[in-house]
Amino acid sequence: MSENSNPTTAALPIAVVGTGPIGLAAAAHLLERGLEPIVLEAGPSAASAVRAWGHVRLFSAWSELVDPAAARLLEPTGWTRPEAKRYPTGAEWATLYLQPLADVLGERVRYNTTVTGAASRGRDRIVDSGRQDQPFTLHTRDADGVQARLQVRAIIDATGTFTSPNPLGSDGLPAAGEYAHGDRITYLAPDTADPAIAARHATKRTAVVGSGHSALTALLTLAELAKDESGTRAVWVLRRGQVGNAFGGGESDELPARGALGLRAKEAVAAGHIEVVQGFRTERVEESGGRLVLVADDGRRIEDLDHVIGLTGFRPDHSWQSELRLTLDERLQAPVKLAPLIDPNQHSCGTVYPHGANELGHLEEGVYLVGMKSYGRAPTFLAMTGYEQVRSVAAALAGDHEAAARVELTLPDTGVCGGAGLFDDPDAAQSEGGGCCAAPAPALLSVGLGAPSPSSNSC
Repeated sequence: MSENSNPTTAALPIAVVGTGPIGLAAAAHLLERGLEPIVLEAGPSAASAVRAWGHVRLFSAWSELVDPAAARLLEPTGWTRPEAKRYPTGAEWATLYLQPLADVLGERVRYNTTVTGAASRGRDRIVDSGRQDQPFTLHTRDADGVQARLQVRAIIDATGTFTSPNPLGSDGLPAAGEYAHGDRITYLAPDTADPAIAARHATKRTAVVGSGHSALTALLTLAELAKDESGTRAVWVLRRGQVGNAFGGGESDELPARGALGLRAKEAVAAGHIEVVQGFRTERVEESGGRLVLVADDGRRIEDLDHVIGLTGFRPDHSWQSELRLTLDERLQAPVKLAPLIDPNQHSCGTVYPHGANELGHLEEGVYLVGMKSYGRAPTFLAMTGYEQVRSVAAALAGDHEAAARVELTLPDTGVCGGAGLFDDPDAAQSEGGGCCAAPAPALLSVGLGAPSPSSNSC
């Protein structure tokens, strides 16, 4: 018996965990299907993770960032759709679209509510008997530490990966000394409009570890700071043996802002504003004379560093789902049916096949990972993908399996890769936030610096 066939369970709400763009879109699609969502957000407002990188500008324009069902929910309120061709910052995405959408959902959204556990009611992971007849129990904790339990019909996990950045260590584990020197190591492109952050890097030497677009964003931010603050220096630390396609697709990239970012970074390196260290796999972080030192597994050292920015990608946190029977790929930590479609060794953002509820489900019926969380460690996610995911999931939960299976989506190509030739050498295939179209931490999208326009070279 499926969970939909239990009358008591079917009357319960569907939990959506996370109020980022994909979580809120999921709630909108559920409402259109006549299903009742309850949306749980750990932060004090909608899109808390997006706000954390609010200074960064997205590669996608507004036309690609508004979910259709969400727009239909917003329009009767007098909401004004932002100009389609503009490229918003994370802060604009949150304030002009995501928070208004959460406001329309009203009391269905519960802020300051952290989900700490989930299970089939009365049954731990190993119990088979009657499992599919039971609702799910979510364990939650509010900002005051008060714990509660909530029974729901299904769970849509849209929590993303922003809170779980990959460490500096090239083996996927923290480098020795990484935690000890954590006061001088960050995992987000710096917002130098903030005087305190600008002071941290001005006239200082900062290493940026990673090869993705988040790393390029950070490097260009530091290069811009160097124009006003002499002595500001940036060191680009790459695990791969050569820069290769780390600059992206350039003029052939179908996301023009992303291509322009790579071209600007290439120019900055050529002009000597960014020092490049290649084939460097960090093993230790040390201190010498009050400054940081990165030590590679081959003994090489990058010395005299004041700060390190680790932008080596992100990973999903499944700790609160330990009692659920998730079916995850052993490499990507993505749903096992989805993993072959998003493998960064084979696919770019634009070559990912359309997918929906069928690929996102698990042995535990009624549980779906969506958005960036669904991609596990793969760095190729775009918001448009997530919107189509939740449309399909909502249809499946409503019992409209024909609509759930009818998944169609056309995505922009990166202009960088489209097959096994993604990496410059075998060792480069180790994740460093790279891939062919790496997404930054939070963003569910690759992000760039500055606003692209016909009259500007910024992106």
